[in-house]
Amino acid sequence: MERANQFVGQSLAFLDAVERASRAAPLNRPVLVIGERGTGKELIAERLHHLSSRWAGPLVTMNCAALPENLIEAELFGHEAGSFTGAAKTRHGRFEEADGGTLFLDELATLSSPAQDRLLRAVEYGEVTRIGASKPISVDVRIVAATNEHLPKLVEQGRFRADLLDRLSFEVVTLPPLRARKGDIPLLAEHFGRRMAVELDWPNWPGFTARAQAELEAYRWPGNVRELRNVIERAVYRAEDPEREVDAIQFDPFASPWVLDPDPAGAVEVATHSVQTFAVPPETSVPAPATTTDDLRGAVNAYEKALLEDALARHRYNQRSTAAALGLSYDQLRHAMKRHQLALTSPT
Repeated sequence: MERANQFVGQSLAFLDAVERASRAAPLNRPVLVIGERGTGKELIAERLHHLSSRWAGPLVTMNCAALPENLIEAELFGHEAGSFTGAAKTRHGRFEEADGGTLFLDELATLSSPAQDRLLRAVEYGEVTRIGASKPISVDVRIVAATNEHLPKLVEQGRFRADLLDRLSFEVVTLPPLRARKGDIPLLAEHFGRRMAVELDWPNWPGFTARAQAELEAYRWPGNVRELRNVIERAVYRAEDPEREVDAIQFDPFASPWVLDPDPAGAVEVATHSVQTFAVPPETSVPAPATTTDDLRGAVNAYEKALLEDALARHRYNQRSTAAALGLSYDQLRHAMKRHQLALTSPT
C-alpha cells in the first residue's frame, strides 16, 4: 500500500501546527519546520508546497545529512565539467532543479559553514553559482527547511550563522511530539491498524483489546508517529486470528531473551534488561497424579490442565509450538484451553 499523504489527528497541539503551516503556505517566504524525528516534518513541507501558488512546480527534497561535507555544495548548487576530480560533465544542482517550485532542506543543522555561506546568498539574492563557474544563475525557489535541533542554541555555539537563521525563520512551525498529542494515539493506532488489515486481506478489522490500548497510550513514543506506525503494523501482521482483537504489542523489535554477545566468540546470553516479550520460564515439572481419588473425572481434568499449563510455559506461550509438542492440532489445543478456562492470549 502506498503511503497516504494525509494528517491524522484531533489534538489541539497538532491542529494548531497544521493550521500555522496552512496559513503560511500561500506566502512566498521561507519556513522552518522544527520537530523530533518521526513527527511528520516532510508532510508539513509537502503541505506548504501543495497549498502554495507553486503547487504545479517541482518539490525537490534534499537530506543535508545524507551526503559527505565535500559534496553538499556540489549537490545544492551544481558544478561545471572538470571543476573537481570526478566532475566529468556539467550537473545542475538542487536549486536549479527546484526553479519555480519548492526546495525542502531536511536536517538543515548539519550544513557545513561554507555551505551555509552560499545558501545565505542564494536565499538573499535568488542566485546560485555552480562550482567552477564564474557567472551566477538566477533561480526562483522557495525554501522550506527542517531540523530536530534548536537552531538559536547552535547560533550561540557558533555552529550556525545567525544571519541565515534570521533569513529562514520568517515562519517557524514546531510540531508537537506524539506524547503531547492528547487523544491522537488511539486514533492513529486505529488508522494504521485498519490499513494493515486491508493489506493483509482481513475480512474485517477487529480492533485492539483494552489492555493493548492502555499499553499504547502509556508508552512514551521516542520515535513518534513513524514508530507508532511500525509498532501497529507489526502487531497486526503477527496476530494469529484476524477475527480476534489484537492484543500482543511489541514496542522494541530487537527485544529478545537472547542477545548477541559482542565478544569475538559470538556466544549468546540471556538479556538482563526489561523487554516486552516473555522471559524464559524456568524448567517446570508436572506433579505426579494421585494414585487414589474419589473424583476420577476431576483428577483427570486437573492433571490435563497442569500438563497444558506446563507445556505452554515451556514453549513461551506459543500455541502452535505447544500443540506440536503435545501431538495436537492447533484447533485441538485451543479447544482444550477453552475447556480448562486457560487464557487464549499470552500473559504479560
